[in-house]
Amino acid sequence: MTPQKGYTRPDLEIIADLVPENSRVLDLGCGTGDLLHKLIHEKNVRGHGIELLDNYVFECVAKGVPVIHQDLDESLTDYPNHSFDYIILSQTIQQVKRPDLTLRKMLRIGETGIVSLLNFGYWRVRHYLFLKGEMPKSKALPYEWYDTPNIHLSTIRDFQKFCKHSDMVITKQINLVNRKRDRMLANLAPNSFADLAIFVVQLKK
Repeated sequence: MTPQKGYTRPDLEIIADLVPENSRVLDLGCGTGDLLHKLIHEKNVRGHGIELLDNYVFECVAKGVPVIHQDLDESLTDYPNHSFDYIILSQTIQQVKRPDLTLRKMLRIGETGIVSLLNFGYWRVRHYLFLKGEMPKSKALPYEWYDTPNIHLSTIRDFQKFCKHSDMVITKQINLVNRKRDRMLANLAPNSFADLAIFVVQLKK
């Protein structure tokens, strides 16, 4: 995952490219609002974010990004159907209590969902656990087991399987990897060689 200009996380630049101009966008777990700020000012997007952490909410407000201070597990129920064109959930799905319910709520209120997912099936994660017998740590997973916000560990294959057995379809998948030499492998066998994936999802028609 080579850092992109203006972002510390490579998935955000790709997500920004996936959102068309003049769209209605809701960013779930919007963090400091960098993505929404770019979309609002460069693509004339109409949207806002939902964020739980106080310091991130303050940063959003300082940037002029519309944000609601709310827990994702307790939100989304009051939005009417099809309120947004795009709902974004970037590296947040593993932190909610019921990812399945959150995804279904997303696609009730939005036409299209964009989900970026940390892949716990990545070979380096497996290797770390096998050799050390400890929960893996990396740039993408810097936390100790006792203070991690990640409460649902999943793989790319887990997410694909969930969508296959639900009413959702993956219309696009982008596989990312930190090391350039692994990029071909990441596309050939993403569950083992991609450490992050971005999915565009919609309800089955």
